[in-house]
Amino acid sequence: MTHNPARLLSVAGELTIYTASEWKPRLLAPLLEGEHLELDLGAVQELDTAGLQLLLLAKKEARARGLTLLFCNHSPAALEAIELCGLAGFFGDPVLLSPTGP
Repeated sequence: MTHNPARLLSVAGELTIYTASEWKPRLLAPLLEGEHLELDLGAVQELDTAGLQLLLLAKKEARARGLTLLFCNHSPAALEAIELCGLAGFFGDPVLLSPTGP
């Protein structure tokens, strides 16, 4: 069985209620085309519950289609939102946690 490489898509700036409608087609299009997807979250400056809902939707869409959707290079803002909502287990992606202060 041949594994197709994932398309890499970088998410930059805000992934919030104000930008979710712009990001939705960009995140879902590769999945609707049957492509595996890897989202680089390294440049995410703000992530709110609307942005998390969009990531949840994309992950569920990928699973429903038998595709892989991975998140990588989590920014501090992305890590904080994912941890605050207890979603690390749902997403199931390895994250690099940086140590907090003393």
